[in-house]
Amino acid sequence: MIPRIHKRGKRTIGLLYYLYGPGTHEEHTDPHLVASWDGLAPDPGRADDFAATIKDLQRLLDQPLDNIDKHDRPRKHVWHLSVRNAPTDRILTDDEWADIARRMVAATGIDNPDHDGAGCRWAAVRHADDHVHIIATLVREDGYKPDLDHDAARAQAEARLLEAEYGLRRLNAGDGTAARRPTSAERHKATRDRRERTPREELREAVRRAVAGADGEAEFFDRLAATGLLVRHRVAPSGDLLGYTVALPDDRNGKGEPVFYSGSKLAPDLSLPRIRERWTTPAEPAAESAEEQPPAGLQPVAAGPAAARRRAASAVWQAVLVVDQGNDQTVAAQLAAAGEVLDALAKTSAAHTRRQLRDAAFAFERATRSHIRAARGHDQALRRAARELAYGGPALGRGEDGATTAMVIDMVFFLVTAAAHWHARKGHAQQAAAAREAAGHLRAAYRQSAAYPLGILHERGRQLALPLQQRQAAIVRAAVPELSERVLGEAGWPALAATLADARAAGHDPAALLTEAAGRRELETADSVSDVLVWRLRRLADLPADATALPPAGAGSTPPRQRPARATKNRSDQRRKAR
Repeated sequence: MIPRIHKRGKRTIGLLYYLYGPGTHEEHTDPHLVASWDGLAPDPGRADDFAATIKDLQRLLDQPLDNIDKHDRPRKHVWHLSVRNAPTDRILTDDEWADIARRMVAATGIDNPDHDGAGCRWAAVRHADDHVHIIATLVREDGYKPDLDHDAARAQAEARLLEAEYGLRRLNAGDGTAARRPTSAERHKATRDRRERTPREELREAVRRAVAGADGEAEFFDRLAATGLLVRHRVAPSGDLLGYTVALPDDRNGKGEPVFYSGSKLAPDLSLPRIRERWTTPAEPAAESAEEQPPAGLQPVAAGPAAARRRAASAVWQAVLVVDQGNDQTVAAQLAAAGEVLDALAKTSAAHTRRQLRDAAFAFERATRSHIRAARGHDQALRRAARELAYGGPALGRGEDGATTAMVIDMVFFLVTAAAHWHARKGHAQQAAAAREAAGHLRAAYRQSAAYPLGILHERGRQLALPLQQRQAAIVRAAVPELSERVLGEAGWPALAATLADARAAGHDPAALLTEAAGRRELETADSVSDVLVWRLRRLADLPADATALPPAGAGSTPPRQRPARATKNRSDQRRKAR
């Protein structure tokens, strides 16, 4: 159930004509009154003389205005609340909607019979199966004005109670940090224009992609202009830039003018002051090893899509550890930056994963904000990863590009899952639900991107000699005894066996690498533990994600060289110290 308080108005009769009229798209059916302040108000929808009755209803609603001086009347006295059920909810009766209307006017302060004094006059009109409209006059019968402080929040709280009582779809309680929903007019306009999303949503996505990994205002606005958006700057008399507005070139109002939205109207964190917070760069903890130290600032690294995805996978995995162990402000920064990584990944991915990644980024946007303010500066590794993804360019669907796409999606899935758990612990119901929704899209994108490279590795694993397969199984039993039987029984086991052989051939100690890879969090939540270990091992050992060009697994394998083994151990020690 979604209650929505609309903008206040000046003309009661105008709103009544809309509620009892056919609607802008002939969508109103059988408009009629279901409840009113005294239960005796006339119903134009059931009257023989519609024109006279609707004017009678308007005069009765506005009558309290005549009891006070004109200069004491509110400039906009018409209050309007709509209450809409989910499409999957059962159709409520008129009596049930009447009860809901009475509960809503009492909860919001319009007319509470439990309080002393007279309430406001109101009427509830139903013109569709799934929603009702409530119109009220913002002057009480005794001439006083109602107490409407936090009326929207009170309506939401009452809706949560009504959902439980009426067996309706139960929505998550909000905290006031969500982006503004498109209005019904915006949705209808998008349908007429055959848009998949409303202009507000398209602009929000475009601005988020433009800010992902941006290094400052100049680059941010250059990116916006490059997308073809119309951009206006709001400048103070001193010449300082105060804000911006954006519009789609083909989104026009009735006068043929572009419809501009300010950043704050798209999302709370897209106002220019909030965006500027991302560009603060205090010192951050050292990277996990000396060979992985990042460049200063967010300067782009010359790398193709595959290299950018490898570096992003490493940054994302470090963020998982922060979300597990960090303080709230640092975690909030990591989640905000994770949204930038998802935006950049969706923008640069191949066609077969682009839709699911775009939907994941769209859903996770809600999980990037809460009342816990981000400690900016601790998010630079992820923001750098987003920047490198953007500068790395579009990825191909196959080869190393496609395989590293599967690698980074696998890592991002664990970060988003960790975000869902963190939000749930903090009581952020909407954010936790958004993260879980994003995880579902990421799982689908992973299956699309991983099928081919894992198929190659699976075939390589099946070709291993039996003694080598047995040796790899023994390594697994020693490194992950609690998960070994599950891993060895999974369909992905041959791909992991091939990866262990590839690591050995590259001079690494496969047992040491597997122990390190398995020591990280969240393995138990994976659909396939062997898949997760494949990507972790190939990233840790710097093995090609695409094994197409490699010699057969195990061919010419040699015992691990001592120096790389020590390097692996040193890197593990350094990572433990960094954690």
